[in-house]
Amino acid sequence: MHWPVVCENREGGGAAAGGRGGRSMPPPFRIAVLGAQGVGKTAIVQRFLHDDYSEAPTPATSRARRVHLSAAVLNGHVHDLQITDYPAITSFPGNSMQEWTDTCCRGIRSAHVYILVYDICCFDSFEYIKTMRQQILETRVLGTGDMPILVVGNKRDLQRGRVIPRHNMSDLVRKNWKCGYVECSAKFNWHVLLLFGEALRSVGCARCKHVHATIRFQRALRNERCALM
Repeated sequence: MHWPVVCENREGGGAAAGGRGGRSMPPPFRIAVLGAQGVGKTAIVQRFLHDDYSEAPTPATSRARRVHLSAAVLNGHVHDLQITDYPAITSFPGNSMQEWTDTCCRGIRSAHVYILVYDICCFDSFEYIKTMRQQILETRVLGTGDMPILVVGNKRDLQRGRVIPRHNMSDLVRKNWKCGYVECSAKFNWHVLLLFGEALRSVGCARCKHVHATIRFQRALRNERCALM
C-alpha cells in the first residue's frame, strides 16, 4: 500500500521556527533504528535525511549512536523527529540502569517506534531482529496500546539472493508478529520514504488515533544537526 507522503528539502531551521508561530510544540517523535552490522541502517537514514548514498560500510568497530533531527507534518501539526541510528547492540537493555550504563544504548528504551532492519540476503540478520523484537516486547512497558515496531527488509535490489520468500516474511511479520513490514533499497532510494511514513503513521495512530493521517516530511533541518554519541 502506498501512503500519501510528500518529502521536502529545507535549508536552515529558521522556516520551521517561524511557521510554528511561537506555539508550544508537541513532543518529538523518537525513532530508533536497529539492526545487525552491515544491513544498511545508516544508508537508509542517510538516504532519507540527505538523499545521499555511500557504498562505504560503517566500520565494524564503531560503537557510536548517531542522533539526527528532522521534522514532519502530521494531521496539520508539525512534529520534530529524533531519528537515532544505533550500532549493532548485543541485547536490548532490560532496564534504565543498563540503558544508561552502555552509552551506545542511551535513549533506546524511550523510543516511540522501532525500525528493525535486516538484509533480505542474510538469514542471520533476520535472526538478529527476531531476537531484538522479542527483547523489546519483554522489557518495554507502554501502559496502553501496542509497541509500534516496523520490520524493514533492505537491499531489495539484491532480491535474487534473498533467503526467505517475501510473502512468507510478510505473513510472519504482519500476521504473527502484528508488526508493519516494508522492503526497501537504500541504494536505489526505493520505498525509503514509504518506510518512514509507515513508522510515523504507526506512532500517529497510537497517539492521535487518525488512521488516514496525511504526512509531509522535511529532511534534515541542518547538516550539522547529527550528533555522534
